Amino acid sequence: MGLEDLSHNFLTGQLEDLVKWARRSSVWPATFGLACCAIEMMAAGAADFDLARFGMEVFRASPRQADLMVVAGRVSQKMAPVLRQVYDQMMEPKWVISMGVCASTGGMFNNYAIVQGVDQIVPVDVYAPGCPPSPQTLMHAILTLHEKIRTGELTRRRAEGTGAGIHVAEPTPGWVQPQPRPVHVGTPR
Repeated sequence: MGLEDLSHNFLTGQLEDLVKWARRSSVWPATFGLACCAIEMMAAGAADFDLARFGMEVFRASPRQADLMVVAGRVSQKMAPVLRQVYDQMMEPKWVISMGVCASTGGMFNNYAIVQGVDQIVPVDVYAPGCPPSPQTLMHAILTLHEKIRTGELTRRRAEGTGAGIHVAEPTPGWVQPQPRPVHVGTPR
């Protein structure tokens, strides 16, 4: 008998709120710093900005100890399978923050070597805009993720590749957004 089989009552409602509070108060990030945005991510963990007040004292080096991936910087086509492997090794539930315009859309690097948005590789929950985004922007993205965790359902799982991330602006009416080509991740030969 799982949690989805229980009827929602006083006890299970309080248990669900407790689990949500524990999840958002102990998010452990795994670093995936690839470019200049990584410097700003390191600054957010330093004494001036102090991510420890959010329960994020240490950026984890092992994906098996982390449940938040902060992708900071541009992702090359060669790095895409590694990014997916690290994401797959993270424990459930797991979340992703795309930090910077290069990770979110490819930025100024519109060529064959750079992935045009990390959401083609892993599902992104929150996008932090900027080039590079300031530590305050990353902290705002983390607080946005905390709010998303607080208001989400405990038993609901995010479907892979649905583009369920939080976007800053809506597309203009009449414009059809082109569908991105999926990146096929395989074992390197």
